Amino acid sequence: MKKVVLAMAALLTISLSACSQSNKKENQEMKKVLVAYFSASGVTKGAAEQLATVAGADLHEIKPAQPYTDADLDWRDKQSRSTVEMKDKNSRPAITDKLNNMQDYDVVYVGFPIWWYTCPTIINTFMEAYDFKGKTVIPFATSGGSSIKKACEDLKAAYPDITWKEGKLLNRTSKKELETWVKGL
Repeated sequence: MKKVVLAMAALLTISLSACSQSNKKENQEMKKVLVAYFSASGVTKGAAEQLATVAGADLHEIKPAQPYTDADLDWRDKQSRSTVEMKDKNSRPAITDKLNNMQDYDVVYVGFPIWWYTCPTIINTFMEAYDFKGKTVIPFATSGGSSIKKACEDLKAAYPDITWKEGKLLNRTSKKELETWVKGL
């Protein structure tokens, strides 16, 4: 009789464990994912499109109300729009095409080019336009030579109440590398 009870207990434990794993997998699969990105030259757009495909995510471009020109992006010109915005920590360039359904997303990847070792101030405009309570936010970036570390630190400091995951620089990242990163989050 004792052996029967032990066998039944073992079967029950295995069954509950299997159900738990199944529910965990279903919960992960049911999460709605968004890849939101700002791209001034198209490089970050390409990375965002590839990430959205790999993550099975919706794609949203963070569009400036006033598009950036080549002159605006001339980082060597101390009077260029991008230089002026990046010097002013309170700069919040206006954006268009706001999402009406941000509340539907559980995970939001936020992408941008690295400007002056951090994210462009338009990303602050985006972060402040929505309620990220209960969401997981994952930064990604493209860069000609800088790391994403300072940008991630700055975002976490500016928005400490958001649940952040480790960000990643997506310069020439392969599909396999993206899949590994997304699965590991």
